[in-house]
Amino acid sequence: MSGTEVLPTIELFVGLLGVAGLVALIARPLRLPYTVALVVVGLAIGALADAMGVGGELDVSPEVVLLVLLPGLVFDAAYRLRVTELRRWFTGLALLAVPGVLISAAVVAVVLRVATGLPIELAFLVGAMVSATDPAAVVATFKRLPVPRSLATMVDGESLLNDGTGLVLFAIALRAISEPVAPGDAILSFLAAVLISGAIGIGLGYLAARLISGVEDHLIELTISVVLAYGSYLIADQLHLSGVIATVAAAVVLGNVGPGRALSVVGADAIDTVWEFLAYLLTALVFLLVGLVIPPAELVASAVPIFWAIVAILLGRAVIVYGLLGGVSRLAPLPGLHASVPTAWLHVLFWAGLRGAVAVAMALALPQDVPQRSVLQAIVFGVVLFTLLVQATTIGRLVERVVKPTD
Repeated sequence: MSGTEVLPTIELFVGLLGVAGLVALIARPLRLPYTVALVVVGLAIGALADAMGVGGELDVSPEVVLLVLLPGLVFDAAYRLRVTELRRWFTGLALLAVPGVLISAAVVAVVLRVATGLPIELAFLVGAMVSATDPAAVVATFKRLPVPRSLATMVDGESLLNDGTGLVLFAIALRAISEPVAPGDAILSFLAAVLISGAIGIGLGYLAARLISGVEDHLIELTISVVLAYGSYLIADQLHLSGVIATVAAAVVLGNVGPGRALSVVGADAIDTVWEFLAYLLTALVFLLVGLVIPPAELVASAVPIFWAIVAILLGRAVIVYGLLGGVSRLAPLPGLHASVPTAWLHVLFWAGLRGAVAVAMALALPQDVPQRSVLQAIVFGVVLFTLLVQATTIGRLVERVVKPTD
């Protein structure tokens, strides 16, 4: 970045933070999720810029979302997950994060192929981009809801795990457009990326905890946590694996072996406070940027395929939540899913399948030579808007109606 580009970048960053803070202040008394309000404001700013003939000047690189914003968001959320709760529902989370992502992508592909005539390889690419729930959207929404800890763990855990598997599936689907990929090779690549990424994250998490245990300076402890969050992501990404899964695994390890053991009391407090603040800023920037990069004109032009994609994600979500998770928990309980998932929880899990910044980043990352690129992007953008403007604004009422405090 040259010297002439530094000042405008800083001005843009400060301006976005200022807008995000103002929007959050206005949204709070209106009881509107500030993430949704940020998306709406971003859309309004983008539409106004287009009307004034200055649209397109904000070029949001997908790397900004995937390499700068996402690791911090998932680290903060995963750091607060507890192994005792994860162990209780691990099999259920694994079902949602691995076969669930594959089933969802397949349902989207079939529906788009049959309803719109979109070539199956392009339809599956769309399915890969919208198959996983988004951690930023889900975590930000559930932080303000009074839900049982186990249910929150399932929702947060799923969004953190299947987001990583969704990115792996996207890479495979993108490769399949330009060269034949045998189903066996695709499955092997998928599983290898997931497992190796998790192993990298676990190893780095224990290494960071070991380093932290030898210091008594909260600033050094905090610094190591930041290096762990972004370093685990970058290492896995450079190896063409899943940076998200690596960061999540590293954060879970540090969050469970750090407080009360490796971390000092002051260091644990510093990590809690600073990471909560960072997550708030990153979440605000993510959703404001999501609104800014979605072109309203493309949404209108692609209304029909967007409609069918929305139908498909809801259908796929129903299959994996009620059929896969609900069915297995009732008919064949397994370790890590030993209890039947309450029906009320299934309703919440179904409607909590929000998509957000990660899906937008994948759409922006589509190479220029991908056939019907603008149409594919519009479909993804439309799905993201539906989940944020419809599902995110109504999930609170659903929780209040179906979830009892004793659940």
